[in-house]
Amino acid sequence: MKRYEWLYIPTLYFAESLPYNIVNAVSVVMYKSMGVSNVTIGLTSYLYLPWVIKMFWAPMVDIHGTKRAWLRHMQLLMSVALGVLAVGIFSPHYLTISLVIFTVVAFLSATHDIATDGFYMLAMSRERQAFYVGIRSLFYRLGTIFATGYLVVMAGNLEKSTGDIPGAWSTILWISAGIFFALFLFHTFYLPKPGLDAGSARPRRDSKGPPFLDVFKSYFQQPKIMPIVLFILLYRLGEAMVVKMLVPFMKDKPEVGGLGVDTATVGYVYGTVGILSLVIGGILGGWLISRFGLKKCIWPMAIALNTPDLGYIYLAKTAEPALNAIYAVVALEQFGYGLGFTAFMVFLMYTSKGAYQTAHYAISTGLMALGMMIPGMISGVIQERLGYETFFITILVISIPGMLVIPFLPIEPDVKEVAKDLDIS
Repeated sequence: MKRYEWLYIPTLYFAESLPYNIVNAVSVVMYKSMGVSNVTIGLTSYLYLPWVIKMFWAPMVDIHGTKRAWLRHMQLLMSVALGVLAVGIFSPHYLTISLVIFTVVAFLSATHDIATDGFYMLAMSRERQAFYVGIRSLFYRLGTIFATGYLVVMAGNLEKSTGDIPGAWSTILWISAGIFFALFLFHTFYLPKPGLDAGSARPRRDSKGPPFLDVFKSYFQQPKIMPIVLFILLYRLGEAMVVKMLVPFMKDKPEVGGLGVDTATVGYVYGTVGILSLVIGGILGGWLISRFGLKKCIWPMAIALNTPDLGYIYLAKTAEPALNAIYAVVALEQFGYGLGFTAFMVFLMYTSKGAYQTAHYAISTGLMALGMMIPGMISGVIQERLGYETFFITILVISIPGMLVIPFLPIEPDVKEVAKDLDIS
């Protein structure tokens, strides 16, 4: 079966990346093209919720049925949901319809994540898992590039050539639905059926040791848990607001403080130089932490995460900046984000200890998603009240509290060992 691993590992993690990016990134471009207000776009950050709370139904996926069946069924259902949205986008009530369907896809995608990661661990030995870590991370990133780059560029070109914005996005949604149906068929024939993936026939994970609720108890009884939780919630506070307003900033007309960039160019900016800079920043961040340790790297990487937002202040102050300047600012911001996010993920892995380290990591990433969801929901209101230039200045100010928590974190010198196993996906 090893020869099939080269086929299904890439497709599994491409399939894991695609719906997350469609729901949380591509939808923003679609809504802006359809004339939705920045306030409403900000409120769509509630779509992070399934990734916040997925830890609560993960045991159901673990116990009932097989991981193979769960992930295939989620792919089929996501195909159907996106097909329904491709039709519903023409309705006068498209906003309500799309929000309902994106919510459904978000829950399906979060469940798909649980099943995919579980299947990955069951289908191969630990040695094979380690061998494919880089491959799965690469194809997760390729899924991001495909969604935020290729699909957005295609939508922009269709908008220009046809003049039919709903029709352009309907085509993109049909393509996405077709991809998931193809993945469902492919995985039906090419996914192995590992004996360990026996669903309810397997002993419950909580059959030994404390019950499920004790996982949360042990997490919140960690030493210095208050600084840990505050850091997780506040570290990306500024980034959480920026990420929802960057596409509106790019696409809004100069008269209201935007850059007046068309949809296709947004796709090129974020799907090419943006993703490349993010990947380089992530790789460099992992190398630096493995060499010098998190204790020495976390401060400069936290600064690298936040200070590139100065570039957006510059773009907001400049009347119709050159396209090269936009590319440069996005590249710098994404590179800094790659560095800063790497330090953050290494810290989360470090705080996940003991017999329940997987569950602790799930709790930490759930808190991380919560820290992205709530600020994102109010970002549109703040931007519309302040304007883009003052909004970006405010973002720099509110990023400070997350950094002020760093001196109180329980970071030990040996944390750099964690970075050697880091998989940023």
